[in-house]
Order: sequence, then C-alpha cells, then structure tokens
Amino acid sequence: MPAVDIPQGRIEYRVTGPEDSALPPVVLVHGLLVNAELWTRTADALAARGIRSYAPDLPLGSHRVPWPPGTDLTPRGIAALLGDFIAALDLTGVTLVGNDTGGAICQFLIDAGHERIGRLVLTNCDAFDQFPPAPIGLLVKAGRRPARLRMLAASVRAKALRHSIAGYGGLARDPLDAALTARWVAPLRADAAIRRDTAAFLRGISPAELLDVSTRLHTFTKPVRLVWGDADLFFKLSLARRLRDAFPDADLVEVAGGRTFLPLDEPDRVAAEIALAA
Repeated sequence: MPAVDIPQGRIEYRVTGPEDSALPPVVLVHGLLVNAELWTRTADALAARGIRSYAPDLPLGSHRVPWPPGTDLTPRGIAALLGDFIAALDLTGVTLVGNDTGGAICQFLIDAGHERIGRLVLTNCDAFDQFPPAPIGLLVKAGRRPARLRMLAASVRAKALRHSIAGYGGLARDPLDAALTARWVAPLRADAAIRRDTAAFLRGISPAELLDVSTRLHTFTKPVRLVWGDADLFFKLSLARRLRDAFPDADLVEVAGGRTFLPLDEPDRVAAEIALAA
C-alpha cells in the first residue's frame, strides 16, 4: 500500500481509478474495527466510472502501523488526521464519503473546516447522540482498556463467532468473506500498540460531543447525499431522516435490504450514488 506522511505520522491508503481523471476525487472513510478494504468493491466500481478514489487506513483497530504514543486519537483527532491526509495529497473539491463510525469522523471533519470538501456522502453511520447506537456501546465501554481488547479479539478468532450477531454478522446482509474479517481482527490480536491506539479512540468517544456537532451541520451548505440501507439493525431510517433535515442541501436515498456495511452489500449502488453526488 502507498503511504503519505502527515505531521502526526504516516497513513497507509488504497488508491483506485485513473490518475488523469477530470472528475472530483473521492475519499472513502471506514469505521471501527475495519480498514480501507471495506471500500474495495465500491472503489473498483467508481474506477469503472472514471473516478479516482482514496481510502486511508485510519487508526480504528484494523490498521497495521501503530501511531506514535501521545497522538490525539480521539474522534476529533482522527478527523484532523483525515484532514491532514487530504491536504498532504493536495486533494480539492473532494467528495467525502463515510460509513459507520467513519460517518461520524466526516461530521467532525466538516465541523473543523471544509475548504477542501466539495460534497458529502454518508451511508449508514453514527449521528447525533447515536455514537455508537445500542448495543454497540457495550463493546465501546469494554474496549477502553487494551487488555480487554485483546480478550475481545481472541474471542472472535473463530469464524463462527466472528460472523455471529455478536461480531460482524449483524452489520452485513450478504455472507462475509472470512479471510477479510480475519484480517480486520488480526492487528488487535497481534500488536499491543494497535490495542493501545484503539483503546485511546474508544475512550475518546462521547455521544454529547457528536450531538454538539449536529447543532452546526446547518453551516455545511454544500450538497449532501445520504445513502441508507433500510434493513440496518443499528442505524435506523429515522436517524437518516433526522440527519437529512439537519443539512440545508441534503437528500436521502433508501436502499432496500441494505445494512450497515452498505459498501459490501451494494457496492455498485453506492458507487452510482457517489458519482451522482459528484
């Protein structure tokens, strides 16, 4: 994977699509305990449309390279990393796309500043005080200590548990790739520094802070598109409608049968909606 240096450290990322694309670049933001591979099929579908996309591996638990001790890995800190990543690649007019926890990171980013962002696309994700929604909050509380994270990662080493409702199973409609989900949990099992990073992020999650951000979403006057699976067990359509109404220029596209991992369930549809937003 290519990597780019920013003031806080080095971010690995995946880049797909033509280098000479005249269309706005797309930055794809994943959530907790997954990495940029969540977007692989969506990125390929975007590339087929002539769109170049960038998917960074953020320090949210499935990253391979730990960050220097003391790095701000709170949600606002991760948003700052993302902003610095976009600046380091000198991307402008960006279509910023977030899923799951990544959607919250996108909201923190536009709250801090959005001069390089041209439009926003959010798929099923955290919003308002649903950060995270029940019952995922139990996992967040349990993972605030690295030792507990190691136990949690060990508990889902077996595919049956990893793909159960207590693991990734409730987040996707279609059967998950066991090799992919194994790669997602491997860094937590193998590296104490990755567990340290992840615990720091989980300790920084505050529903009240994201709720506060929501009071300023109306200041983002650029186009917003919400692409939302209507069968999500955690992020309900009612949350999407409330989020749509918080922006001055937003529309909501409902995707029948889609769940949280919409980029896995419906990559072509997600790519099509991103292309329309661009």
